[in-house]
Amino acid sequence: MVNTYESIEIGDSHEWTRVVTAEDVKKFADITGDDNPVHVDPDYAEEHSRFGKPIVHGVLLLGLISKVLGRDFPGHGSIAVGISCRFLRPVPVGSEVRVQVKVSEKIEDKKHVKLRTYIYRDDQMVVGGEGRVIPPTEEEEDPHRARR
Repeated sequence: MVNTYESIEIGDSHEWTRVVTAEDVKKFADITGDDNPVHVDPDYAEEHSRFGKPIVHGVLLLGLISKVLGRDFPGHGSIAVGISCRFLRPVPVGSEVRVQVKVSEKIEDKKHVKLRTYIYRDDQMVVGGEGRVIPPTEEEEDPHRARR
């Protein structure tokens, strides 16, 4: 089922859990060029950072929210109009995080949906923010679904 503007209701939500590995952080650093040693060098992080171990890039975490909005809820065919957030706590590399999105508003004139976005680690919020998307239409079927 496609989550269209018409079918989405205020209060609808979705959650997804994932472990963010050192390999994930390394790939992100390679792609973006952000190889700050606080993220990728355990010896440096232990000796020179306030966290004592490598932490996940905040923008990598924001990308996990993007994945949920674009693939899970509303899902395939969604177009992000904006995502904003605050990074509230560091996330050590190797942590399991839980991404949660929750519909907070429907904007009728543009057919946009606002969602509160959260990431939790150990039941503590580490990222909080908001996303705004154009949900898919009934015609925008997931091409991967037919292959499953």
